[in-house]
Amino acid sequence: MNPKTVFRSPRTSVAVLGAVVGVSALTLAFTAPANAAKAEQHTRQTKPTVVLVHGAFADASSWNGVVKRLEHDGYPVIAPADPLRGLADDSAYIHSVLASVRGPVILVGHSYGGAVISQAATGDPNVKALVYIAAFAPDKGESALELSNKFPGSTLASTLSSVPYPGSDGTTGTDLYIKADKFHDQFAADVPTSVTDLMAATQRPVAASALEEKATTTAWKTIPSWDLITTEDKNIPPAAQRFMAHRAHAHTTEISASHAVSVSRPTAVTRIIEQAADAIVR
Repeated sequence: MNPKTVFRSPRTSVAVLGAVVGVSALTLAFTAPANAAKAEQHTRQTKPTVVLVHGAFADASSWNGVVKRLEHDGYPVIAPADPLRGLADDSAYIHSVLASVRGPVILVGHSYGGAVISQAATGDPNVKALVYIAAFAPDKGESALELSNKFPGSTLASTLSSVPYPGSDGTTGTDLYIKADKFHDQFAADVPTSVTDLMAATQRPVAASALEEKATTTAWKTIPSWDLITTEDKNIPPAAQRFMAHRAHAHTTEISASHAVSVSRPTAVTRIIEQAADAIVR
């Protein structure tokens, strides 16, 4: 046996050890970011997708503060444009959006958007929770207008402006807007006027017939629901919101906020949505 093979010099051993350590450090340097990216991707894949449906006199940008917070917390988010043309048509459109989403969904509706999600979620096994944000939750045969008038407190009617529009079938419909000089106090009294001036200018009108159209299905009877009630609401009376939340056996939270709570209190809205998400993944 060659003694040189058995007994290596300390200098040689140190060199070999240094090379091994260097390779290990280099491997860690490459694998750590890759593993972190995979972990983040896995987290996003395991969280439900949140679909946010706006209501009348608003658009999808009214969810911006909520979207920012949800995405920061790792949730995939979609905030489609609600056509606001009619309950059946709007619900069918949102149902088609849901069909494009893979995996579990938390479906959220604000204002008239609550009526839309109640119908759009029917028959969709991926919708695991409904979240109503200062929203209508009609039963079969009820309309948003009927529910709004069921209890005193709404001052919306006196702030509206009516504008005729041509229908595709040759008939004439009526669009409803909140007058610009009334928008802040009526819709978003706890939002700075610099913001509500923009909201008033970019508001999406709702067809009057959409508010009068009766619901034909009621998803909240079979899907668990959460409800954020706005106690300073001038569009949907708080009493009406409580009535609908109680009837749906919703997990209910009350907050001192205007109808535009997704703009004025996005953190509170996000918290309710994430409570629903946490409940369905347990």
